[in-house]
Amino acid sequence: MASSAGPEIERLIALLGKLPGLGPRSARRAALALLKRKDQLLTPLAQALADAGRKVKACSICGSLDTSDPCAICADPARDSSLICVVEEVGALWALERGGSFRGRYHVLGGLLSALDGVGPDALRVGELVGRVAEGQVREVILALPATVDGQTTAHYLAERLSGHNIEVTSLARGVPVGGELDWLDDGTIAQALRARRPA
Repeated sequence: MASSAGPEIERLIALLGKLPGLGPRSARRAALALLKRKDQLLTPLAQALADAGRKVKACSICGSLDTSDPCAICADPARDSSLICVVEEVGALWALERGGSFRGRYHVLGGLLSALDGVGPDALRVGELVGRVAEGQVREVILALPATVDGQTTAHYLAERLSGHNIEVTSLARGVPVGGELDWLDDGTIAQALRARRPA
């Protein structure tokens, strides 16, 4: 960083650089864009950040983020409360909601089991999930977790924890995406698609 930048600018760049996807150069460009357009960008962004920090909270039922508790999804009577989709983080919930095809409820774990990172079941919202299932209204839990080692480890652990309840535990299908061509797919995706094949 140029020594001519004041401490306020350096702090802004350092904070922006902590955001996912922004390295030091991207953070400098973002800071410059904000400072050059104070009225259109910087001031409204500062106000939006302050409002979000003050009003947004985690839903006590599913763990999603909203300005109300319970969140809009948990409070919606049109949603199917017998169907719970388990996701790693809120971003995955938002992605599923963008698709508009899931009309059940969610459960945000807050991470994945990871022996390397020292993340065990107590660090996640596993107990809350088991508690929701134990209430007796849930008929299916969908494990919408990443196809990674930690994601699959977490899915297996959750399936075991839920096995004593009279519910169906499923996971998302994986394989060839809609509009995908085989010669563009990686070997793991093709192998998974073959394993998950179904009648035509």
